[in-house]
Amino acid sequence: MKNHQPTKIANRLKQALEKLGIKVFSEKWDGRKHVDLSIPDAKLDIEVDGTQHLTNPKQIVADLNREYYSGKEGRGTIHIPNTEIDKDLSTVAEAIAIAAKTRERNINHTLKNFRIETSRLLLTPLS
Repeated sequence: MKNHQPTKIANRLKQALEKLGIKVFSEKWDGRKHVDLSIPDAKLDIEVDGTQHLTNPKQIVADLNREYYSGKEGRGTIHIPNTEIDKDLSTVAEAIAIAAKTRERNINHTLKNFRIETSRLLLTPLS
């Protein structure tokens, strides 16, 4: 596995998210691929994409295949074109931060309910 370095634009987005209190990892290996940015607490992967991700059919298919496995593992992936980050970094970062915090709350709520239901099952005597 070769050493992947984040792009300048991915670094800019990472820094903007960190300023908003989001814990972000660059070039995180998920067991199958490197993810440009990862927010593990929200099970959210961010791919910062150049135009080839929108104009090259082979790249589009590769991206879809990559997302299939991420989805099976419960992680969501959002693709953000480089141009959008260049145009309006703060708005993009704020939207992602809000979405990540919302997703993290929902995940934690679901886990809490699962733990409660599991403990109830364990406390229920078998007939």
